[in-house]
Amino acid sequence: MPSPFDEHIERRGTGSIKWEMHPSDVIPMWVADMDFRSPEPVIQALQERVAHGIFGYQITSAKLAEVICERMRRLYGWAVLPEHIVFIPGLVTGTNMACRAVGAPGDGVVIQTPAYPPFVTAPAGNGMQMQAAPLSFHTEGSLLKCEIDFAAFEAAFTPQTRLFLMSNPLNPAGVDYTPAQLTRLAEICLRHNVVICSDEIHCDLLLDGQRHTPTASLAPEIADRCITLMAPSKTFNIAGLGCSFAIITNPHLREKFAKNSEGTVPFVNALGYTAALAAYQHGEPWLAELLPYLTANRDVLVSFITERLPQFHLTRPDSTYLSWMDCRPADLPGDPYEFFLQEAKVAFSDGKAFGPGGEGHVRVNFGCPRAQLLEALERMQAAVERVSAAPAIPPPAPLS
Repeated sequence: MPSPFDEHIERRGTGSIKWEMHPSDVIPMWVADMDFRSPEPVIQALQERVAHGIFGYQITSAKLAEVICERMRRLYGWAVLPEHIVFIPGLVTGTNMACRAVGAPGDGVVIQTPAYPPFVTAPAGNGMQMQAAPLSFHTEGSLLKCEIDFAAFEAAFTPQTRLFLMSNPLNPAGVDYTPAQLTRLAEICLRHNVVICSDEIHCDLLLDGQRHTPTASLAPEIADRCITLMAPSKTFNIAGLGCSFAIITNPHLREKFAKNSEGTVPFVNALGYTAALAAYQHGEPWLAELLPYLTANRDVLVSFITERLPQFHLTRPDSTYLSWMDCRPADLPGDPYEFFLQEAKVAFSDGKAFGPGGEGHVRVNFGCPRAQLLEALERMQAAVERVSAAPAIPPPAPLS
């Protein structure tokens, strides 16, 4: 029986960044949005709101705040109050607000690399210094395993460090940290009197029955030094509607964070609130169907690379619809991002944008109909085989 997620929905001509960044013969497998229609209750709620016909300035949605608090309690046993929530139009905005809230020009921001590209650019954009804490990778066959190098993490801290920008689940590797790992990271931050900004936007996209733990839910003393960023946008494919939120239990930290939006950050709009509320209230059945589909897509991706392109190494994510692929062992001619774009007509995210350790890698978005995923993989294989079959060009003869 076909899945509703198998449907191809034409997105070109809709202003989609994902589909209109590249020529029409390119399959886009890059920016983190999915090629699936949002849940029907979300669409219906938006249609009803549009039918009202007036779109003035919105007050903060008290109902959405209540729903978020109940969700945190139900999913994580985490007691969050409505006053702990600050609504923002996006998590990239939130990371920059966090930088300004806790630091000043010249201060340091620790980031685990390779990292989500806006993490890489946020420190410099706010006059601060990025302090890279490299993640550790090793291979098991064609699988790429990602681990935290705790020694490298603590070594990245200096007396100037004010903030740790982290993503959990980890973008780009698709790892959801365990409570033990999170506790160890948090203890290091507390020891250095550093605030944690935890981007948990992919926290609902859990594969294989994975369970997510919000960093701030571990202990009150950790929550007191934590800014948690969440949104329904990745989960329910409504990123373009711009509704996210920060959970900050420390009132002083929350005040500083919110103050950094004044005059520069727009309010969440009417349709953003409408979609977020409908998604959280009525989107769970849709999500329950989505997760097995994403899991199967991940397995198709991993099996294809393992069996037919074993010279590439990629992560087998337990969360998100993103996998991180090391192309260096394949010895492709030139940059892998450009190779696949030009030779296979497949657009991945360029690893270089993910900071130190990203060179020679690409990030693969498998949040799409399976036929699209398979076509992209077949194109990859054909391009690699063409290069492998091409006769070597002999070096020029020496001048006599």
